[in-house]
Amino acid sequence: MELIDTHSHIYYDKYNDIDEVLDRAHENNISKIICVGVDIESSFKSLNLAEKYDMIYATAGYHPHESKDADVSYLKELEELLSHKKVVALGEIGLDFFYKHSDKKTQISVFEEQLYLAKSLNIPCIIHNRESDKELLQSINKTKNNNGVIHCFASDLKLAKKLIKLNFHLSFTGLITFVNELKNVIKNIPLDKIMVETDSPYLTPVPHRGKRNEPYMVKYVASEIAKIKNISLEDVANKTTKTAKDFFGI
Repeated sequence: MELIDTHSHIYYDKYNDIDEVLDRAHENNISKIICVGVDIESSFKSLNLAEKYDMIYATAGYHPHESKDADVSYLKELEELLSHKKVVALGEIGLDFFYKHSDKKTQISVFEEQLYLAKSLNIPCIIHNRESDKELLQSINKTKNNNGVIHCFASDLKLAKKLIKLNFHLSFTGLITFVNELKNVIKNIPLDKIMVETDSPYLTPVPHRGKRNEPYMVKYVASEIAKIKNISLEDVANKTTKTAKDFFGI
């Protein structure tokens, strides 16, 4: 059995035991980890880890929280990062109208610029969406970029079906181990549209809530999906791993 953690932020200082973290991932059949940047600095940190460790792949992008800091050269810097063979997606990009660390207009502008960039480079996107369902769909339709995954999907079944119809994938975190509304979404969407992730260090799944999340805990997400769909863990692992490999080209 093989699993891929498709979304983590293990470049944070709290992972000063990175070798042990990766050992635990290996021991739990995690074959690959996608380390996701949220701005230029963190994207370089992700790339540094990817260059050091075979099992890690990087992404580069401007998170909606950080979009206020995207200067005139940010697209050029991202394009340079995305040219590296171990940078496999543009992300984490998107919209977040819950925290509003950046104003809506700036978020939408930076999101759409990055969607256009990804489309021009034919590279997939990792998309963040929180309390911005309507605007998310508007930006997707405007840019005509449907090569993406909605990370940490936490919206309703109606949006899930709309996104799947547009050819998006949905990725689920440890939230599904304690948020019952998401179980109905998983039950009613195709397994081949699902990926699994930790979003480490956040969203630690049951039974480890309150502790630092790390890539090996993606197994709890996969196990919960198996339980919800009444299928084997092996089936979930095989399908989500194939989906992730195809999506990221790894």
